[in-house]
Amino acid sequence: MNRSLLAAALLLGAPALATSPAPVSAKARAIHESALIIDTHVDTPLRMLEEGFDLGAPPASDVGHLDLARARAGNLGAAFFSIWVEPKAFAGQETHRALRLIDTVLSAVERRPDQLVLALSSKDIVAARSGKQKKLAALMGVEGGHAIQNDLGVLRDFYRLGVRYMTLTWSNTNDWADSSGDLQEARVKHHDGLTDFGRDVVREMNRLGMLVDISHVSDKTFFDTLEVTKAPVIASHSSARALTDHPRNMTDEMLKAVAANGGVVMVNFFSAFIDDTYRKAYAAGAQERDAAGEALKARNKDADPATRFRAEMALSREMAGRVKRPPFESLVNHIDHVAKVAGVDHVGLGSDFDGINSTPEGIDSVADLPRITEALLARGYTREQLHKILGGNLLRVFREAERVSRELRAADTRVGR
Repeated sequence: MNRSLLAAALLLGAPALATSPAPVSAKARAIHESALIIDTHVDTPLRMLEEGFDLGAPPASDVGHLDLARARAGNLGAAFFSIWVEPKAFAGQETHRALRLIDTVLSAVERRPDQLVLALSSKDIVAARSGKQKKLAALMGVEGGHAIQNDLGVLRDFYRLGVRYMTLTWSNTNDWADSSGDLQEARVKHHDGLTDFGRDVVREMNRLGMLVDISHVSDKTFFDTLEVTKAPVIASHSSARALTDHPRNMTDEMLKAVAANGGVVMVNFFSAFIDDTYRKAYAAGAQERDAAGEALKARNKDADPATRFRAEMALSREMAGRVKRPPFESLVNHIDHVAKVAGVDHVGLGSDFDGINSTPEGIDSVADLPRITEALLARGYTREQLHKILGGNLLRVFREAERVSRELRAADTRVGR
């Protein structure tokens, strides 16, 4: 999730959204419909908590990227719902806030059992798509290790509640891992990568079978993590730095290291991460966005949470509309680049839907995912390769993390573990 300004980064600022995907060729459509499509990062829980958004409600014309109708239109098979805690607003209450967000996902599954199912394993993802009535497999990923409040017991509790990955940091450096988001801030205490406790976190995630997510982390934290982990890592929503020079993106060296580890990089759809022209224009407007956000907070300081949230959403749409969206090809270029540098076995999709305020032209919601299949098909990718990119690679990594977990648990003789 990208948040240089909370209001501007909570939700997207996209034009009217269709409930059905843009027309694609019959061949691309057949390949897309036959694939198990997995998106490893959607931020919809924040909408669900703050404004009571119902995934099964009819989609609004200009709000949000994801709902069940558009998920069916885009043949989305599984989504990792992000559990993100704003570190400043909820300082000292990070775990409680995370639990509130987890509750929204579990409640959505309870509310819509005919369309949603909680997936706790790779087998659950596959099972959700079998049979006549395909359901959306709902998984959870904690975005930012600060949510465990330096407690491995909380990490284990999150796993018990259904969390199946944790991003080691968000844009903030925590007490045990450096982030890429604040390395230039002298006031922040950095650790030169992972601390000893941070290494313990990675080891415990391996033991649990929780995927280790290295999106958002500093380059040093990334390489420290690869030295510790016994299971493949994921980058749940990161793109290629060679194409768009943003510290949130991954260098070619990092892409190759993920491949050597057996992991997978899930490409982020945010315009500033996939198009350098957009990145520069967006960065130039940071001061204006910050000022607008502060003014909005002042005006709405006495409003209820849902009203404040909707106002922030409106501001997000307005501010996003001031920068021209990048072309659709920008996104496809990043997927193609990761596939060429890391290998086609090490790339996937991590949209950041509902957590970003700009997407490339032609990608207005999850319903537009078939366009990606068509574009990659046009670039020469085969049916088998497309199935890997759309979800197969993530499924393979998940299965390997589960295998490593079984081995580590079998070897762990500590009492109470």
